[in-house]
Amino acid sequence: MANLSKEDKIYVAGHRGLVGSAIVRSLKRGGYTNIIGRTHSELDLTDQQAVRAFFEAEKPDVVVLAAAKVGGINANQTMPAEFAYENMQIQCNVIKCCHDYKVKKLLFLGSTCIYPKMAPQPIPEDALLTGPLEVTNEAYAIAKISGMEMCRFFKIQYGDDFISCMPTNLYGPYDNYDLSNSHVLPAMIRKFHEAKVNNAPTVELWGTGSPLREFLYSDDMADACVYLLENYSGEQHVNIGTGKEVTIKQLAELVKDTVGFTGDIVWNSDMPDGTPRKLADVSKLHSLGWTHKVELEEGVKLAYEWFKENVDTARM
Repeated sequence: MANLSKEDKIYVAGHRGLVGSAIVRSLKRGGYTNIIGRTHSELDLTDQQAVRAFFEAEKPDVVVLAAAKVGGINANQTMPAEFAYENMQIQCNVIKCCHDYKVKKLLFLGSTCIYPKMAPQPIPEDALLTGPLEVTNEAYAIAKISGMEMCRFFKIQYGDDFISCMPTNLYGPYDNYDLSNSHVLPAMIRKFHEAKVNNAPTVELWGTGSPLREFLYSDDMADACVYLLENYSGEQHVNIGTGKEVTIKQLAELVKDTVGFTGDIVWNSDMPDGTPRKLADVSKLHSLGWTHKVELEEGVKLAYEWFKENVDTARM
């Protein structure tokens, strides 16, 4: 297992996104001082030669791969080829360079949507590849599975210290609030906020409100990632979550109350619900010595405060 030093050069791919920005904050809180990042315009991770030139020049000691093409049900269903191709390109380029340039530790971030649609609940790590995927995010899931397994294969064949983790549904600062491709919680924050500002009588939400979901505040996720970088070198990926779930209906009521919207919620049951239940089994993470700190009620307040303060610059 590679021992991290506070002076290690750490490259966080995707450092401006919800996940990457939280990991940068957590690393800084942990005393790491040499953190580097590149925006998409500075480095296109789908460009193999550009990625190789970057590793040649910078020679990072540690890499966190948090860059990905992501989106909600609508985006995944309408652009599956792009989701598969771009994510596989990013992963192949970065993971191979981590091996070729002898990076001492790589953390690859997946997502709990990699698990089979009808996986046992809560979902244990070994449920991976045991059944068909949820069709609404299949392309993204297949790409992520291939990246994760590639890390495992490099560990098996070469002994590389490449690890993977599977965060559950995340939310927090620097989230994506674009309604065409955002996830459920930031979409709700934006919808209820705009309805409140415009004195709208109702807010329409997709589906029936019945699916069960787990939500993790992004700074908690980041602290777990740094903890794994420092303490874990196992072959199997690790779920990151709270182990707690709410219905989408309960979430909607919580966001509505937090925002202070006083109108009604209209559920459009013609729209898809997605997977009926998705809860991560976090017993492995707990046994390694880490548990979450921010509960959903507090986290939604923090996320809404950030949204209000950054409404002009947020991804809309």
